[in-house]
Amino acid sequence: MSGAPPTPLTEEEAARLLGGQRFGILASVKRDGHPHLSTVLYRWSEADRTIRVSSTADRLKVRQLRRDPRTALHVSGPTIWSYAVAEGEAEVSEPSAEPGDAVGRELLAMTPGFTDHAAEQEFLDQLVADRRVVIRIRVARLYGAALTIATS
Repeated sequence: MSGAPPTPLTEEEAARLLGGQRFGILASVKRDGHPHLSTVLYRWSEADRTIRVSSTADRLKVRQLRRDPRTALHVSGPTIWSYAVAEGEAEVSEPSAEPGDAVGRELLAMTPGFTDHAAEQEFLDQLVADRRVVIRIRVARLYGAALTIATS
């Protein structure tokens, strides 16, 4: 393929792309140094440059991030030729231990919300049963690129 090279995204453009998506590919580091990739649902907070991911305490990515917090999240843009990457260090919360605890409330804030109190309570109860944790990625570097392909 020939033509113009990809255009680097500004940090603002990469942040906007990150905020406009919900699914990404999270990379953690295996013991042997190779990357481990997981598709995740995430929330981006541009105000504090933090990505939040819900997971369960026994997942491989959680164990890997506890051992080595270096991570990256890759997010596809509106075309196959655009993307953003957020790099940083992860911290993993303790599992939600009591319905409505701080971890549970943080996870609740990541959802679209509940109009029914009973459904919200059921959600909080399930977080404890699942041993849900919050992976918080403090973004240190944000970058991306876009390539415009001319069509004839």
